[in-house]
Amino acid sequence: MIVRPQLVQIGVKDGVTQVSDLQGGLVEIRFPMLSIRRASSCLVVMVVLGVCPSVLAQELSWAAKMLERQNVDFGVVARGADAVYRLPVKNIYRDPISITGVRTSCGCSAATKSHETLNSGEEGYIEIKMDTIKFLREKTSNVFVTFSIPGYGASEVQIPLKVYIRTDVVLTPGAANFGVVDLGQGAEKKIGIAYAGRPDWKILDVKSANPNVTAQTVETLRQNGTVNYDLIVKLAPGAPAGALRTQITLVTDDANSPNVPVLVEGSVESDISITPAIVNLGPLTAGQTKVVQVVVKGRKPFQISKVESTQDAETFKIKIPQSPAVVHVLQMSATPVNSPVEIDETFSVLIDGRSEPVTFRVTGRVTGTQALKAATE
Repeated sequence: MIVRPQLVQIGVKDGVTQVSDLQGGLVEIRFPMLSIRRASSCLVVMVVLGVCPSVLAQELSWAAKMLERQNVDFGVVARGADAVYRLPVKNIYRDPISITGVRTSCGCSAATKSHETLNSGEEGYIEIKMDTIKFLREKTSNVFVTFSIPGYGASEVQIPLKVYIRTDVVLTPGAANFGVVDLGQGAEKKIGIAYAGRPDWKILDVKSANPNVTAQTVETLRQNGTVNYDLIVKLAPGAPAGALRTQITLVTDDANSPNVPVLVEGSVESDISITPAIVNLGPLTAGQTKVVQVVVKGRKPFQISKVESTQDAETFKIKIPQSPAVVHVLQMSATPVNSPVEIDETFSVLIDGRSEPVTFRVTGRVTGTQALKAATE
């Protein structure tokens, strides 16, 4: 379709840019969102827009709205580096949503899902990896993720990927992976850095995004354009329990690409751990019971003496195991009485012979009386 430019009058009223054609038709455009309220005809506003307003705002699909971002740019990374990104996904809808498919468009990338199904309000991620060993320089790819809602349908989201893999800097291994670290113990890892190019190339500084992770470099070789360093990465004994995933940045004197990112990951675990740390009950109906499992795991047999809640003990029932074990599976039943209400409860698990309890959270949303009536009919 060909749209002929027309003379227009432009003004601003109450924060809304108004564009009127000669026939008096009004087009209202709100900046910066560019949402169009009404249009009597399709105009080409050459100075302001340059295109027909009706094609400016492209609404994201219902599936794409669950993603924290719509593309992933890894930036410039060293060869051999672990280029891994976890793209957060959150179910912002009332119904459970299944992640039915995850694929990539080329062998330079791979992707996996953290969950098969996300309940309402639950969060997960799509883990995306780029192959920085077999592939060099600029690589682009796509991740395709398919979401589905029972009875509604499926939607596939395309996530563009981009990375530039350097040929002059090589990391061995590609990340500082501490694995499982006992709470209060700390840990140390070493990564080899090899550079080939300028004989005077230097690492000027090392920056850490996590105060519990420190690093320093030690030069080990400088000869015939080859420069080698050891990167010593330390995890502080005071690091809190939980998953560790952060980044160290090597700052070099390279004018074009001064920064070299290094992935740091691991898990700091106490003698007793709880899975999941946050139990999402999703939508609940007042008067109906939902049962979930909470796994409490130790390094040796232990006895649970009591499980306490901070507020609503009436809603929750938990059966306490009667004998010691390395792993206890707690059956928790939730029967909310009042509605509508948001559930956000913290539970403390008391262990015989242990001074500090271990805790977990329970979240959910109780619907109103209409949902209860519909469920019982």
